[in-house]
Formats: sequence, structure tokens, C-alpha cells
Amino acid sequence: MASVSDTDAGGVQVRIYDPAPGPADRPLVVYLHGGGWVMCGPDSHDATCRSLAVAAGAVVVSVDYRLAPEHPWPAAPDDALTVLLWARDRARALGCDPGRVVLAGDSSGGNLAAVTALRAPELVAGQVLFYPPLDAWMDSASVETYAEGYFHTAAHMAWYWDQYGGDPEHPHVSPLRALDLSGLPPALIVLADCDVLRDEGLGYARRLAAAGVDCVLQLHPGVFHGFLGLPLPAGAAALRAAGAWVAGVGRAGRPDSNRRPPAVE
Repeated sequence: MASVSDTDAGGVQVRIYDPAPGPADRPLVVYLHGGGWVMCGPDSHDATCRSLAVAAGAVVVSVDYRLAPEHPWPAAPDDALTVLLWARDRARALGCDPGRVVLAGDSSGGNLAAVTALRAPELVAGQVLFYPPLDAWMDSASVETYAEGYFHTAAHMAWYWDQYGGDPEHPHVSPLRALDLSGLPPALIVLADCDVLRDEGLGYARRLAAAGVDCVLQLHPGVFHGFLGLPLPAGAAALRAAGAWVAGVGRAGRPDSNRRPPAVE
């Protein structure tokens, strides 16, 4: 990194990664970490943010949002929105294009990225969702198929939802329950095949596409939830592909089709 710095973003702490001096129209990524809304932070996701910054040639702003159960919903999504507004306002000062702000996040952070895109679609050029939980009801087939034995269990996910709180029907809790997904920014959805959350992600990708949203889906076979942060080839490949996708998100808010990664069968 050319620089890594911690600062206050409207009352929310963030860590800013700048990989190297670049053109003034670089993307700016607001990154929301995973951890079931109850744990982790910029330190746990430091390597992920560094890798994404390099792969995308973008400045990455990692958000240290408030955690449940001490700060239940809507504390975390409110912090995410606060940082998005802050990032847009300061994009040029960070050497980035305010029209190329991308939301990204893994697991619970992917949920927060999706929710923030629902809340302020006009401010977001793209959204990158790594194996996000999108439905608090957890009634998809993959919840049963991969309930145990694949690192992240159904019991884990149910406990996280209980700590987080909020109405399971509310679209800012369960984006998959939103009535209308039209007008949302382009999305890259990256899923693990052996994951209780797989089918929620597949369902969201189908609904985005049906609503006319440009959506790229990558389903990685043979890996489980959390693979992005592990020393696995699939994790490195997913970050490289995400970086290429972010780098192709244009000023008009649509990825350059020549730079979109191929879907993973």
C-alpha cells in the first residue's frame, strides 16, 4: 500500500487503503466486513481489503461499524450509510471519482452492502456481495443441505440473526424480501457452493436479473462459507475477479462488459 490510515467518517471509524498513486477517476470501495454482525473488524479483514485495493486499483474504505448485540439493527446499516455519504463527499480528496463508489462486503458485510444499495441506489455505482445472508427466515434448501459439517452451520447463522435483531420481513434486514429491486446498481454476487447461504444468493441474483439489474454471478464449487479470507486458490481467484469487476465499473454506473469476469459453473 502507498498509504494506510485510520480516521473518523462522520462518527464511524474507518481504515483507508490506497494501493498506489493513480488516475483521479479511480473507483472508491466502501468495504463492510463479515462476522455475523457481532465480531471482526478492519483488523480481521486487513488482508482482504489490501488484496481488493490492489486488484481493483481502487481506494478501499474499511468500515468499523457498531456490532450487535450491544448495538442491534439498525446500528450497523446506519453506520454503513453514514460512511457511504462520507465517502461520496470526499472521493475527490481521496483521488477517486465520486461517480464510481462501490459497496462491497463478505457474509454479514455483504448483507450490509446490499441493504445500503437498497437505501441509496443513486449514490452507488456497483455492489459486490460475497456469500451474503439475505433472508432472516432461512427457509432455503441449502440451509438444510449444508446445515452441519461445512464450517459455517445453520445454527451459527440462526444465532447471528438472533443477536442482530430487526423484523425478518423488513427489506433492510432481509433484502431478498424487498418487493422491488429495479433501479439498483450493478451487482457481482460471489457464492460458495457448500454454504447454508448459497440459495439465498442464487435467489437474489435471479431477482436482480429479473428486475433488469446487471448482475454477474460466480458460484465457486467445493468451497465453504468464509473461503475469501482463507489461504485457498478460490479465495485469491475471487478477489482478483472482484477487483477486475470493480475496475470496470464506469462513471455511468455500469461495468464495462469487456472487463467482467466469466461466471463460474
